[in-house]
Amino acid sequence: MNVRMICFSRSGHHLGTRLRSGMETAGYDVGLDSKCRDLKESIEEDLHSWTAAQFGNADVLIFIGALGIAVRSIAPFVSSKKTDPAVLCIDDAGRFVISLLSGHLGGANEFAEKTAQMIGAIPVITTSTDINGKFAIDVFARRNGCALFPMEAAKHFSADLLAGKRTGFVSEFPIDGDIPDGVDLFIVGIGENVPAAAGCGAALTIRKKIVPFEETAILVPKCVTAGIGCRRGQSYESIRSFFLNCIEEAGLYVESIRCIASIDLKKEEEGLIRLAQEMKIPFYTFPSDELAGVPGDFSASGFVRSVTGVDNVCERSAVLASQKGKLIFPKYAGGGVTCAFALDDWRGSF
Repeated sequence: MNVRMICFSRSGHHLGTRLRSGMETAGYDVGLDSKCRDLKESIEEDLHSWTAAQFGNADVLIFIGALGIAVRSIAPFVSSKKTDPAVLCIDDAGRFVISLLSGHLGGANEFAEKTAQMIGAIPVITTSTDINGKFAIDVFARRNGCALFPMEAAKHFSADLLAGKRTGFVSEFPIDGDIPDGVDLFIVGIGENVPAAAGCGAALTIRKKIVPFEETAILVPKCVTAGIGCRRGQSYESIRSFFLNCIEEAGLYVESIRCIASIDLKKEEEGLIRLAQEMKIPFYTFPSDELAGVPGDFSASGFVRSVTGVDNVCERSAVLASQKGKLIFPKYAGGGVTCAFALDDWRGSF
């Protein structure tokens, strides 16, 4: 985690130095800057420029000083709770750690509590679900690595819980832990149809057709592996177009794709490398003997075997990369590209 701090006084610098030591011990990448003419370490750039540079790169910003300074500094850059970093403010004396921005999705609330423990301060958390002890769907999304949308439905889901209403939560996956108060959990199988119900609720799913409420907050875990095979030198554009079409054919959310996998003959294939980079997911390749050893009933091709040494690339690589998962979308071919999807053995946690 990338943490950037700035202080505005000698006492703030002393506190920041102590906090940096504790965070580095905890394994964080921490930077501490000072904006104070009484300190020789003071940076020359103005605070606006410093904040602009850090806002898009840091996971956490910490202002050690007055809350007003922090508010005015970040105001021009606040955009969306999906993308804004966590922002904390700590007073010079180290008495309070305030979660200022991105309390849930950005993790500011949780980080404020950890920071407060490091310096013996009081964490200040103001989000309604936290102070009322209610289930926070955006915290669940962050902790379980899920995409969450639309945000308006997520907001209404939380509002119903805060109003004392019971809310439905449909999941295609098992979820560990105690079911939160006010939440009615329904576990359904992958591929099972779910009839729509009235009101607002949530769905933990990889499939676009699962919309079980009039207004549904969708949670999508990254648990699908895409196996791809292609002709040598296949263009990036054709691979990307075919791949996105396969996702639509499979009825999946693109957010569910955890990685791309193929045979090691394709480890330098530019189109596959660019696709993984664009999606910001790993690209794994495996030797033919490992792929041949994957158990299962796969679509066999004599031509593919003659070229690669294994009868199927996309299905076998998808299953192998899924770590003992199961094939959920078999080989789909067209224009010199093949694709298949496998599902990880994934489970959530409350």
